[in-house]
Formats: sequence, C-alpha cells, structure tokens
Amino acid sequence: MSAPAWLTSHADEVQAILDRYPQKRSALMPLFHLAQEVRGYVSEEDLAAIAELTGVTKAYAESVISFYSLYERKPVGKYVIHVCNNIACGLEGSAELIRHLEERLGIKAGETTPDGLITLHVTGECIAACDAAPALQVNLEYCNKVDPEKADAIIEAIRRGETPEAIGDMFGGLSLQPTAGFTKSSS
Repeated sequence: MSAPAWLTSHADEVQAILDRYPQKRSALMPLFHLAQEVRGYVSEEDLAAIAELTGVTKAYAESVISFYSLYERKPVGKYVIHVCNNIACGLEGSAELIRHLEERLGIKAGETTPDGLITLHVTGECIAACDAAPALQVNLEYCNKVDPEKADAIIEAIRRGETPEAIGDMFGGLSLQPTAGFTKSSS
C-alpha cells in the first residue's frame, strides 16, 4: 500500500504525534485530526495508512473513527456547520434553526452548497454546549445561542472568508482545535 501524499508532506508532524504516545495506537485520534485538517476528511486510504502506522487493524481504526460524529469520511465544504439537535438544543429551538439554515443555504442536512463552501450536518450527539443552546460549530469553533438572525450573520461571515476561529470569537464559545487544546474564546 502506498501512503497518502499528505503523510510524506507532513512527516514531521506525524512523527511528533507518534512520539507523544508510548502506545502507538493512542495516536489514532490525533492522526485522524491531522488527516482531516490537511484533506478536509479522512479517506479509506488515510484510515488504512493510519491503522498501519499505529499498529492496529483497519477494523479497529474504523471502530474508533465511526464512534465520533465530528470526523468526516467523505469530502466536505471548506466550512462545516454542525448543528446540535440533542435534548437541550432541541428544547431551545434547534429544529427551527436547522430548517432556517437549510432554507438559507439551499441544501438539506448532510449536503454541501454547490460552490463547495459550506456543508451542513445535524448531530444527535451533544456537543457539550447545553448552557448555550441552541449551539452549532463552524468546523471546531462553537457558536452559542444561535437564532435565525445569528445564523444569517454566521453565513455572511463565512461568505466574507472569515476564519472559523474568528467566527467562533464573534459568536462566543470554546475552541476545540486539537493543536490549541480547549481554550475559552474572547467574546
């Protein structure tokens, strides 16, 4: 099996991740994050190469990646909006927010805008922002207490080319970027 090109071009980062863990299989999730950061998703080729690097079976790697809803397994837009639809967000209006986003973007949940800019996902898994419901993430940046007006402002910020980090800062929340750790954004 030939390794995906990104493994070679990011060899130092890959090695630094592997070196952090005494048991190589512990590097699975950080390597999935790196693959997704570089490619936008984790392909079958990536999964197989990461499994080999970490000394686990492809089936084991698949069981890990499929457990988490924030890993993308197919190409997505430059910006991925994950709307929480768990109980707290649901009670605070996430269904209406989802309908508004679908209408505004002209796509259904699970689809990408024709220009390839935005993918809309709905997750039934809690994104741990219950106190700020309804919440969504733009890539891994939280946006809190999102109503249709705020959703429109988020879409406009995306279309202006704002970074996910700047969007998170504008609309409050935490950063879950793996390289940054968990940090409180200034709002």
